[in-house]
Amino acid sequence: MNKYMKKAKENADKGIANKEGGPFGAVVVNKEGKIIANGNNKVLKDKDPTAHAEIVAIRKACKVLDTNDLSECILYTSCEPCPMCLSAIIWANIKKVYYGCTKNDAANIGFRDNDIYEFIKGNNNMIDLKQIDKDECIETMKNYQKDAGTIY
Repeated sequence: MNKYMKKAKENADKGIANKEGGPFGAVVVNKEGKIIANGNNKVLKDKDPTAHAEIVAIRKACKVLDTNDLSECILYTSCEPCPMCLSAIIWANIKKVYYGCTKNDAANIGFRDNDIYEFIKGNNNMIDLKQIDKDECIETMKNYQKDAGTIY
């Protein structure tokens, strides 16, 4: 077994044993092969629906490296990233991800990743999503642009 995937799996197993969340673990590794951060799903422990293993590991790695740019890092995760985690991976500029189980494996034990993928495809049967007050809200964006706000 790949040593980094083994650690991601161990993180998932530890999280399950501690009743912290679902069966998901992750590690962020730098280009030299050093593990920068570990993560496991902590949704139940933290009462935080965003505390997925990948996001926990990304947050820790950013703190350790004192950056929001993990473009020099690789992510290993015990399961194919859900859409939220995939977005976090993209925002962190991580270019390489290795995963163990698939989103279908997660669906087979009851996780709803596929519902979110369907939503992204335009099949919205999950939430009432409506745009309001754009004219007022766009001013904030224009001010940020005018003040040369950092684009990340």
